[in-house]
Amino acid sequence: SDVSLSPEELTQIPVKFLDFAKKPEIFYWMVNIRRKIHENPELGFQEFETSKLIRAELDQMGIPYKFPVAVTGVVGYIGTGQPPFVALRADMDALAMEESVEWEHKSKVPGKMHACGHDAHVAMLLGAAKMLQVFRHEIKGTIVLVFQPAEEGGGGAKKMLDAGALENVEAIFGLHVSSLFPVGTVASRPGPTLAAGGFFEAVINGKGGHAAIPQHTIDPIVAASNVIVSLQHLVSREADPLDSQVLTVAKFEGGGAFNIIPDSVTIGGTFRAFSKESIIQLKQRIEEVVMKQASVQRCNATVTFDDKSFYPVTVNNKNLHEHFQKVAGDMLGIQNIKENRPLMGTEDFSFFAEAIPGYFYYLGMNDETKGKFETGHSPYFRVNEDALPYGAVLHASLATRYLLENQPKTTLASRSLHDEL
Repeated sequence: SDVSLSPEELTQIPVKFLDFAKKPEIFYWMVNIRRKIHENPELGFQEFETSKLIRAELDQMGIPYKFPVAVTGVVGYIGTGQPPFVALRADMDALAMEESVEWEHKSKVPGKMHACGHDAHVAMLLGAAKMLQVFRHEIKGTIVLVFQPAEEGGGGAKKMLDAGALENVEAIFGLHVSSLFPVGTVASRPGPTLAAGGFFEAVINGKGGHAAIPQHTIDPIVAASNVIVSLQHLVSREADPLDSQVLTVAKFEGGGAFNIIPDSVTIGGTFRAFSKESIIQLKQRIEEVVMKQASVQRCNATVTFDDKSFYPVTVNNKNLHEHFQKVAGDMLGIQNIKENRPLMGTEDFSFFAEAIPGYFYYLGMNDETKGKFETGHSPYFRVNEDALPYGAVLHASLATRYLLENQPKTTLASRSLHDEL
């Protein structure tokens, strides 16, 4: 195909892909993949069977890939092996929770469940791969398929970056199914869309003893209580009201009897903010408040931050937002593109979008005729499989048109390129 396609020809790319994805044999192929993964959920960096399934499907399609990348990750390549390079990402891991939905393909693994739609994400990226491979001779560049482990608190994206998964890649797209929007719609926004965040834990040490003679003790429960109240002031009294921040203490452990003051108390929680400066300041102040408030109460304290769970702000590139608006508008109609409000949740796609231009959006899957669809991380979470073709087509269309519209003006002979193709 000619790189300089007319505007009319460009608008037909997602329409062509959608016709392909809605063929019964393609749709049910994606459904079956999604259900196989759903029945066998695996936690972060344990996605060995999921990864094996992905590699088997890529082998059948004749798509070359690298494995292992970051323990269980898979990185596939479709196209010329030459620039430009654009990436599409799907996360693979499940959650440590029991499924409460009774259906034919319920999780077969006790205490593990795909309660966030990552099974659907994998199925849609494989669906995109299938149609891209069929139309591979029309691809002007290279599409990189990123099947990522450990999004749920494991920082799998960071490990894939460190392993070179995005070498030479100029832009990356990711999606997430959402029960907040109807099937056939998408939602996103430019700029910050999900918060930076992390977890902290503090151990406050005092001196235990009998509750009837508190004067002979140093009470860590009272100290921890003062710490928690003071921590709440960090957002209400120190943060700019127009700079969204959250600090929640969700863990309080100490004591085991009604009449014994314990030696120590452990508290923990999460903190979130929408800028790098704010999250650094909040982290610093958490440590200061815990240490100094504990000292006021004659206690000692230690504070630890879980670096593995720390995610940056997810920022959508403004140029990619314009690209998304055009492609999704041609496919779904501009009226079906919704603006999503910023959320205080975190997403490790942020590591990718921090390293290169990135774009993260939500794929609607709500359908009131099929009952209530719960939000992610609920034991009653369900996926509306009617959304699968839309996600697969958006993946394929966003990548294909990005390559067509961002052809390199010159080829640098010294540039390090992939040779998988």
